[in-house]
Amino acid sequence: MNDVSLAYQFLWNAQRQPEQVWLYLEPLTGDPVNVRHLLTALSRQWSAPCVKLTLSSTDTGLLMDLLAQTPPDLAQVEVPERLLADPAITQQVLRAQQRGLQLVWRGEPGARPLPDHTHSFAQTLLSLSAEDALQNLRLLRAQSRSELPTRVSPGTFASHILLDGVANASLLNYFLDQQGASALMGWPCEEVLFAYRQTSAQPAWHALQGLLALIEDDAAIEDVACALSQEPLLVYRLLRFANSAGLGLKREITALRHALMVLGLGRIVSWLKAQLPQASRDLNLHPVATLTVMRARFMTELLEAGAASELQDELALCGLLSQMDLLMGEPLQLVLQPLALAPRVSAALLNHSGPYWPYLDLAITLESGQAQATQAACLRHGLDAESVNLALLRTISAPCASTAAPRGFVKPPGPARQSHPHAHPGLH
Repeated sequence: MNDVSLAYQFLWNAQRQPEQVWLYLEPLTGDPVNVRHLLTALSRQWSAPCVKLTLSSTDTGLLMDLLAQTPPDLAQVEVPERLLADPAITQQVLRAQQRGLQLVWRGEPGARPLPDHTHSFAQTLLSLSAEDALQNLRLLRAQSRSELPTRVSPGTFASHILLDGVANASLLNYFLDQQGASALMGWPCEEVLFAYRQTSAQPAWHALQGLLALIEDDAAIEDVACALSQEPLLVYRLLRFANSAGLGLKREITALRHALMVLGLGRIVSWLKAQLPQASRDLNLHPVATLTVMRARFMTELLEAGAASELQDELALCGLLSQMDLLMGEPLQLVLQPLALAPRVSAALLNHSGPYWPYLDLAITLESGQAQATQAACLRHGLDAESVNLALLRTISAPCASTAAPRGFVKPPGPARQSHPHAHPGLH
């Protein structure tokens, strides 16, 4: 895992849950990658995933090796349409299909697969061009003006069709809910949250109900903290509530677990119930929360094994609050002002500095799907590729919002791991 650079993107289904995770791999040097070792390490981390894994590389040599060696029960492999003109690639694709490996066709924006390719690949990833997006926006606008009831037409897209390049909130609803697309790559968080620019987004109704049910069942504080950390807006609001002047607490509350212990579950229940009438049922906010939780979890996974719980909690909180400006529709400095944050957390969020900033910067970079950018970020912060790659795999192997949580609030999932001293600069 030390000779490749990784990045990832989720594909989101009509329920706004992760349907697939797309893992991008690029060689760090001009030397051949030990693909057998890479796939063995990947299999070890991907022991019990809740989503399908797709491997992608722009490096022809690495792609050829992935086609030849990827176990069919581990992942499927993306094949760019532009490479199918190469006879060597075509032959490798044929051999991969014969041994049962599922493949995904991917074309340039606006391109469509040839008829024979349609039946040769398990899935097709279509990339919207600007013209495609404009045409569908016009269709959607005409539909809204017709005053006819919206009808779902699942036959528009076959069940194996995936879409990339949907950067408009109206279009993502159109493709997922009306046109029957299997899943969309990436999620336009800023576009989705633009609708809440006048009134900030609200915590999810299902998250509030789940927390109330958990407390009613006499759950431990640790379990409540784990569940609450799945909804970043609730974490922010609880810390703001705990530090409000009206409560008159004698000391500032800087951590989620501390807030729960000081306030007590009885007061937490009343606080949760007070938020139910305004709670959100907007499914489009679920991916925003999930991606934020994944960011927080990666940061704690990258931390040295056995690090103090205080560091784990602060790193997790740093990740959970990192998109609060988008959720609240205000500058981050103004949003965080009512909170009593540890200086290391504030430095990372507001000044892009301090010991937590490398973790946050890497987490943001990995979400871009640009593996070369990951390499640059590792060099920038003096982090070794193997530590970053293994932390990422531990994070994305369980991205379901109902189960994944920052390690600062739950016991670390998966197999035991070794400490990587180069993965935590400044945290000694």
